[in-house]
Amino acid sequence: MKKTLIPGASPNPARFSNKMVKSLLENGYEPIPLGLRKGDISGIEILTGKPGITDLHTISLYLGASRQIDYYDYFLSLKPKRIIFNPGTYNYELIELAEKNNIECVVNCALIMLSNGKY
Repeated sequence: MKKTLIPGASPNPARFSNKMVKSLLENGYEPIPLGLRKGDISGIEILTGKPGITDLHTISLYLGASRQIDYYDYFLSLKPKRIIFNPGTYNYELIELAEKNNIECVVNCALIMLSNGKY
């Protein structure tokens, strides 16, 4: 299934990034939470830094545009098939870079996409 990196992941169950990890698990996907601090979500370790990841399908962003800048090269190096810009994460600069690298960019809510079968 679609291996998904979730930058901005939080162990706080009230955060949408946390809900996304749980929803991906419930729907049979492989979530990879990436956060600023260590922790876990439903037993999955929140990674920090810029870990090597292979066969990545999707990046589902939960980082605001100003926090994404330090990750541009990292995200592109992972060669995902698509990046989902969840509400509050829209970033024209990253969209332009991604599209130049043949990465599909989707401006939508990944949780809604999962719930209606469009993920």
